[in-house]
Amino acid sequence: MGTPERTPEITLHRGDITAAEVDAVVNAANSGLMGGGGVDGAIHRAGGPAILEACRELRRTTLPDGLPTGQAVATTAGDLPARWVIHTVGPVYAKSQDRSHLLASAYRESLRVADEIGAATVAFPAVSAGVYGWPLDDAARIALTAVREAKTAVREARFVLFSDEVYAAFARAAQSNG
Repeated sequence: MGTPERTPEITLHRGDITAAEVDAVVNAANSGLMGGGGVDGAIHRAGGPAILEACRELRRTTLPDGLPTGQAVATTAGDLPARWVIHTVGPVYAKSQDRSHLLASAYRESLRVADEIGAATVAFPAVSAGVYGWPLDDAARIALTAVREAKTAVREARFVLFSDEVYAAFARAAQSNG
């Protein structure tokens, strides 16, 4: 909506992303968009059936093969305090293959979608740092760098981190990156 011309303010919070009072919450989704574990399951449970129905409609129409890794798409947020959920698929970590460009893309594409829907405040989880096995310090560095380097109309990129361990990794990355 607005002209992407600034870097968003980045803030770190320890807490539950489903309670974030922001315009859009980013969901670390799987490509099927039908819910799952971790952040994905929590967002689907807290947001209620409207999110799943919106995801089913995407699968019936524009995303019959699912959402590709590194891409993002928005739906209603259902019963969440946010207005939208931006679903993004992070890569599964693999020591044998550098997929960091796909992880960075998940953040950039989420901000691009946020711009399309006019979201000024966006809450991010630590994409790929849970069951997808991405090492925390590396996941935090990639996330913060991708968001810091993005030109977007988003005013605030709020990382809402579920555990002390994940929060500490993001705090370390924020300090070392300025």
